[in-house]
Amino acid sequence: MSLSFLVDKLDKHYGGIAPNIAYTLALLGERPRILGTAGKDFDRYRDWLEAAGVDTSAVVQIDHEYTATFFATTDLDNNQIASFYAGAMAHAKHYTLMDTLGAMPDLVVISPNDPEAMIQIMDECAAHDAPVMFDPSQQVLRLEADFLCHGIERSRILICNEYEFELICDKTGLDRDAMLKHVDVLNITLGSQGSVIYADGEAYHIPVAPVAHIADPTGVGDAYRSGLLKGMASGWPWPVCGRVGAVCAAYVLEQVGTQNHHFTRRAFVARFREHFDDERLLDAMLDD
Repeated sequence: MSLSFLVDKLDKHYGGIAPNIAYTLALLGERPRILGTAGKDFDRYRDWLEAAGVDTSAVVQIDHEYTATFFATTDLDNNQIASFYAGAMAHAKHYTLMDTLGAMPDLVVISPNDPEAMIQIMDECAAHDAPVMFDPSQQVLRLEADFLCHGIERSRILICNEYEFELICDKTGLDRDAMLKHVDVLNITLGSQGSVIYADGEAYHIPVAPVAHIADPTGVGDAYRSGLLKGMASGWPWPVCGRVGAVCAAYVLEQVGTQNHHFTRRAFVARFREHFDDERLLDAMLDD
């Protein structure tokens, strides 16, 4: 079968789960560092991320490959034909945290990557007792039960959306209580219903943050993770962490593309306080 489409509009956006998370986390005042492999076309993207406050020093460029790229053709009814080119991502398994960074980070977020690279980083973190947030995300469909169990057993935090959670349960045979015997925190995002954070024997239900309009849901989950990580780094309680994530998600939902939003920390705090009470904890963001 051979098909050809006349495309009326072409948009190119920066993306990738790790850069998406790092971009919004940098807007919140942190200096996140990305470990990964990119291709010979990465220079302009590197400049963009560095200008935003992301540390790209641990990104390895593979000179004979292009950076992993997602292509999507979408019709007026939002039906979509998509393809994914792995490119330089296939080389990620050749690089470890210690070899690339020289030391273990305070927290490692393992998001979708080459599966062999993901499991290698999991084992490296376990060997050095480095805390891990396991974020299997879109890879859940292709990952086997043993892989998912391996990751859960070596992680302190598991984060996924409701659909991914059900898939993990079906594949592994683990239910929520069984997962919480391995991880300290289970965070499930629920789309328009907000999210729930299971931690410390409690279930913290997090509402969504209101938006002016909905433009594109792509990358909303990544932005939520940014806010969660900011709250964790600041030592805030889980209800505040989740709500910071919800406000980050709202910014992305209002834009087309995963890194086309921007805010100052002062504007972010003001928007947060329009809807939620932080008991002045977010004042720390204004003092940075």
